[in-house]
Amino acid sequence: MGLIFCALGAYFARTLPGQLGFVIKTASQKQMQKYLSAARNFLLSFRQKEGEGRNWLEKLRDQYRLVIVNDETFEEVSSLKLSPLSVYIFLSSLVVGTALLVIVLIVSTPLKRYIPGYGDFKRDSEIAALTRKAAELEKEINAQRFYNENLRKILSGDLSDFSEEAVKGKAKADTSQTKGALPTDIAGRLGESALISEPATEAQQGAPVNQPKGLPVGLPGDLPIERILFIPPVSGEISAHFNPPKGHYGVDIAAPRNTAVKAAADGVVISAGYTVETGYSITIQHPHNVVTLYKHNSVLLKKAGTPVKAGEAIALIGNSGVESSGPHLHFELWYRGQPLNPVDYVGFR
Repeated sequence: MGLIFCALGAYFARTLPGQLGFVIKTASQKQMQKYLSAARNFLLSFRQKEGEGRNWLEKLRDQYRLVIVNDETFEEVSSLKLSPLSVYIFLSSLVVGTALLVIVLIVSTPLKRYIPGYGDFKRDSEIAALTRKAAELEKEINAQRFYNENLRKILSGDLSDFSEEAVKGKAKADTSQTKGALPTDIAGRLGESALISEPATEAQQGAPVNQPKGLPVGLPGDLPIERILFIPPVSGEISAHFNPPKGHYGVDIAAPRNTAVKAAADGVVISAGYTVETGYSITIQHPHNVVTLYKHNSVLLKKAGTPVKAGEAIALIGNSGVESSGPHLHFELWYRGQPLNPVDYVGFR
């Protein structure tokens, strides 16, 4: 019996350690494999599947092609390669550019005035300045209207408002208003013109005046036409003479084109412009109820309201207007509302 137990003990002593080591090794390998499998699965969870899980920047860079095809023949007409990123950049640039353009327009143009609360003080000052300017223009228009009405009466021969009694009565009624009816510079230069309704002095009223036969009686203080010195407006040959029955109230003086036309005496330009019949014409009001007209010019060198001196160039000889048949000057001389023959008072040569 003892021998048998010894034999069994020897057998187990030889085989048991190997079996135990195999069991332990097998268990360790399974545990390690389990750990490795868990780690592999954990790492695989971070891997991106193909076509899934990409970020938005990668998706924006995807390339597409916009193709335009003929609907009948299915022939490709045109194509455009683009991506969502390029479309986004284009639309963003368009929006930003439009916003910048609007800002520039508002800053650099008067559109900013329509923004509530912007520039109210400056706008109010501008409105006040424009209001004052409009009042001044209205005053000048009224003065010019008064001036033109007086001139019309003088040219038409209606001198009822310019008689001695009417002038004195108007001066007593409102002297200051009468003096302010015309612009200061015009009134000062016309001096004793009939357009300035001021009563004449006693010395002027008593001055002996030899009136030519047939001329209307003028205002007190007016000089007779013979005592007024005129210079010829242009040198040349008279091609058409004074002929009132045929409606020719002046003389035509032939001269080369663009020759300077001179003012016959000191005065103020009361009209300067163009008409179909007379072309470029200019009219000058002189002191002592004298008006001269210059018609058919090519160019006018003075504007209405401009004071001129005797001999100063006011226009250039031309052939404007349907009534003109060649380069010449049509010159008229009016005295106290009636036309006179310029040859009798101007030394043409």
